[in-house]
Amino acid sequence: MPHRRAMLTPFGRLLLVQRVCEQNWSVPRAAESAGVSRMTVYKWLRRYQTEGMAGLDDRSSRPWSSPRQTSAREVAAVLQLRRRRRWGPHRIAPTLGIPRSTVYAVLRRQGESRLSDQDRSTGLRIRYVRENPGELLHLDVKKLGRIPEGGGHALLGDQARVRRGGGWEYLHVAIDDCSRVAYGEIRPADDGPQAAGFLLAAAGYFRDHGVHIERVMTDRAYAYTHSRLFESALSEIGAKHKLTSPRRPQTNGKAEAFIKTSLREWAYAQLYLSNQERVQALPLWLAYYNHHRTHTELKDQTPMAALVSNVSRKYT
Repeated sequence: MPHRRAMLTPFGRLLLVQRVCEQNWSVPRAAESAGVSRMTVYKWLRRYQTEGMAGLDDRSSRPWSSPRQTSAREVAAVLQLRRRRRWGPHRIAPTLGIPRSTVYAVLRRQGESRLSDQDRSTGLRIRYVRENPGELLHLDVKKLGRIPEGGGHALLGDQARVRRGGGWEYLHVAIDDCSRVAYGEIRPADDGPQAAGFLLAAAGYFRDHGVHIERVMTDRAYAYTHSRLFESALSEIGAKHKLTSPRRPQTNGKAEAFIKTSLREWAYAQLYLSNQERVQALPLWLAYYNHHRTHTELKDQTPMAALVSNVSRKYT
């Protein structure tokens, strides 16, 4: 994951090298458009030419050796007390004779820093993942301010803020629970007709990849719960509607997480000089996300590789 103040994400680097290699931009012009130095452009060009897409990913900053790292025996002891006794760091630390900060770090790295994320009887993490593509499709919408000509305030500061007439647009997203393959569109509204149209488009996208949508999960927004057109779209694709629990957006967490990723790596990844430029960059970033960006939860596979693997296994 890039540093939160980094000028370029992997997708931004891809756009950078494409502008130089495919669109014949000069290096100074490409550097100015991305707000980076010429040496940075040359660096990513060199990595792309020698390593391909893999060269645009962030390299680990982990040291070769960590002599003071918590031992595997201590980690196992911390997790055992956490799961069996449901203790916190203030009780685990004196019992094992290690600092509380070390216990905090171990629990955070292991994804067990919150007891609410564990099953009360077994102490194991609560995570659900559907076995087959299409079993559950997560839908959500994110409201985005339109970018004025010359760039917006998110990267240029308050002096570029548009106080009137900028308007809004809406990013509709669909995420397959099993494979994490994502589909998205920019639409002018988040009402029932737009939600229904997006659902049909998303179902068509997954159908082209051999996936039938069985269930659709949404929050309790008016467009999803009070629209006859959305209900008709569900019937047309043959899917059941599943709503999140009241005041529990975590139930639709995969869509929420994807929206955060899209904002960080696409919407605000670089300076767009017009709203149309950002809209045109969305399909490119989605292709990068689905075909090139690996996920730890998928055992370092890309979403599309996981989709193809699961669809092949399902029908063989």
